Order: sequence, then C-alpha cells, then structure tokens
Amino acid sequence: MSGLDAGLKAHLETGVTTTCRAWALSRRDGVVMGFTDHDAPLSFEGITFRADTGMSALALQQSTGLSVDNTEALGALSDAAIREEDIEAGRYDGAEVRAWLVNWADVEQRHLQFRGTIGELRRAGGAFQAELRGLTDLLNVPMGRVYQAPCSAVLGDAACGLDLTAGWSVETVLAEGDDRRVLRCEGLEGQAPGWFRHGVVKMMGGQAQGLSGLIKEDRLESGLRVIELWHPLRAAVAAGDALRLTAGCDKRSDTCRVKFANLLNFQGFPDIPGDDWSISDPMRAGSRNGGSRRA
Repeated sequence: MSGLDAGLKAHLETGVTTTCRAWALSRRDGVVMGFTDHDAPLSFEGITFRADTGMSALALQQSTGLSVDNTEALGALSDAAIREEDIEAGRYDGAEVRAWLVNWADVEQRHLQFRGTIGELRRAGGAFQAELRGLTDLLNVPMGRVYQAPCSAVLGDAACGLDLTAGWSVETVLAEGDDRRVLRCEGLEGQAPGWFRHGVVKMMGGQAQGLSGLIKEDRLESGLRVIELWHPLRAAVAAGDALRLTAGCDKRSDTCRVKFANLLNFQGFPDIPGDDWSISDPMRAGSRNGGSRRA
C-alpha cells in the first residue's frame, strides 16, 4: 500500500470502506469526459465523473519492470456518454485515460492507479469494450532516425522547422458533400494543381470537424478543385463544411529545396549509395565493358 494518500490508506485499513473507481478520458480534440462506477456523480480536478454511463472496468494488471500495465473498460453506447459514431470517426483513438481509486465520501482521498491510452476499441450490441494500455506501451514505439534517402520528418514538426501558418495552409469550404474520400472545393486558384498532393486536409466544421486525412491527388476538374484522399473520412461531410488544406511534401530533397526553401533542415540522406554500388566487388581492370581482358 506504499504510495497511497495517507487519508485513503487509513480509510482502507479500517476494513469498512466507501471506495469506488473513477476514470477521466481526454480525447485528442480536447474533449474531457469523466465516468465512475459509483451510484452518484463525483467531482475533483475540475472534472465531473458521471454515474449514469454504465461504465465499469475489469481487473487491472500491473507488474514491476517494463511490462505494459493493462486493463479493459466496459460500458453502454449512448448519446450521453460514448457514442458509436464518435468511435467510428476515430475520436477516441489514442485518447488518454486516467483511473483512480476514490473514497466517494471524501474525494480528496484518492489514488491514481492507472494512466495510459485507449488501444483496441470494440463495439457490439449497444455496448463497447475498450482496451487500456499503460504508459510503458510507448516504449514499443521505434525511436531514432532512419538511414534513408527520403526525409524522415513530418512537414511542420520540430525536425522540419517549417512554419505551416506562413502561407502553407489555406481554408475553404466544400462545394459538394456526397463523398467522404473525394472532396470538391471552389476557388484555390492561387495554388497550382498538385500543390496539396501528399498534404493533409483537416475538417474545420460539420459532423467531421476535427478529423483529418492524407491527400492522394490534387487536380482541377469541371471548374472545381478535387482533393482525393487515400482513405475516406470517418464521418459524414456536407456542402458548406469548412476545411483546411496543407501543402504536400513528397520527402525529396529537390522538393524541400525548391518548394519550401528548407533544405538546411532536410532530414534524409539523398546521397546514400544505391544497392548496385553497395554490393559491387572490387576489380583491378579499369574497363568493364564485357569484352575479353588482354594481358
């Protein structure tokens, strides 16, 4: 029981407890939700933990060392809590989760038992089951640079150093909204076709607000700018929905130099020797034209 709040420790040692569990879920779009398996709502750390969501948790598995702590949360899909359309839209992908053991009679007596992210999330029969992964799961993510010809940075990140607000993004609205994968917009005459290829579209309004997608093609068609995505957006779009388009980068050094004038921050190795050079064997003869050697 080391690491427990002193008040909670003393409460647990009485043998007669008034404890429950509470979860705070923070989505990447800034939405914070609170849940508890108590029969009344709780409030602490500026979050209201609702009791009417039908959410509960399975046993928490924790161990010493670098093993990944994990548990699962169960609950009912509802408009008041977690909705199926939000799961389908990916709004809970990678969301942060914190779980406490709380004395509901005195919420100042609490202990943070788990902190991590949502992993696999399944839904069926009006209910959902979410896998929760501890912080040590991040140790499974590959780190470091890759020795390759293309740039390994993401356009606009710290390694790239490019300020995307300095003219590399443009906002517009959908002219048509019947397709989640092929978006048609008016205007954008200032950018040549292909300018946004390999770029990103982010929805700024409508049901898909906050969702983004990678751009496969950027072309003009029947007077409209056609933005084709690699994968459909995971929520419905409609004419008039606002969106933001960010210029695309194909990771080549020439693009970094000519299009973005950012070659000093290029994170690739454009002069890396090719496979033919790497596996060639040394030869004393200077001529390698396939003819016979002369003494």
